[in-house]
Amino acid sequence: MGSSADERKLQEQRLGPVVRRRGQMQPGTTDQRLLDTVGPSDFIHKDPWRVMRIQSEFVEGFGALAEVGPAASVFGSARTPVGTPEYETGVAIGRALAEAGFAVITGGGPGVMEAANRGAYEAGGTSVGLGIELPFEQGLNKYVDLGVNFRYFFVRKTCFVKYAQGFIVLPGGLGTLDELFEALTLVQTRKVTRFPIVLYGSEYWAGLLAWLRDTAVGGGKLTARDLELVHLTDDVDEAVELITK
Repeated sequence: MGSSADERKLQEQRLGPVVRRRGQMQPGTTDQRLLDTVGPSDFIHKDPWRVMRIQSEFVEGFGALAEVGPAASVFGSARTPVGTPEYETGVAIGRALAEAGFAVITGGGPGVMEAANRGAYEAGGTSVGLGIELPFEQGLNKYVDLGVNFRYFFVRKTCFVKYAQGFIVLPGGLGTLDELFEALTLVQTRKVTRFPIVLYGSEYWAGLLAWLRDTAVGGGKLTARDLELVHLTDDVDEAVELITK
């Protein structure tokens, strides 16, 4: 009996909060693996190391944005061409937010993001871009004064919400919809204090809102009150007022 207990004890390895037994045990100690000057480098591709990268992104992001002050996040398509009415609307929104004393936070890319950053920059405001590593090169637009590039979408999304007092969402694709519904879900579930979420462009958003009202609310998947979490407008001044009031 004692021999069996000793055998079980020998087959248990404690590595901090992790317990490994039998075939899951690893040779050596954590310190030994850290201090060895030679050995495999595959550890940098494993999940525990990725956790450290994730942590470092939070630290860098929080550190960079901590003193930005009052801010609003502006979302919209990266595919919006320069000089179009939609682009000029983004510039006007960025400018109006800056003139109201708000920093403007975008995804830092082209299109609507560039437009809002440009408006803030030209108005002498704080222009912030939170970029993301993508398979295709995008980079931060030239109107960003303070930029942070992220590896992980969820870290970036946390920073969008944490440092913004509201969202203005212009016409966009999947990335824009992702940010929109992320914010709506956080507010609906009271994971964050309620803050304004403004949809700009009634013609673009009308179909989505009609589907939410007729199908999602009609089918009992949402309540009519959930739709009150979002404001729809075609007026730049109203959009900014909803954020800044």
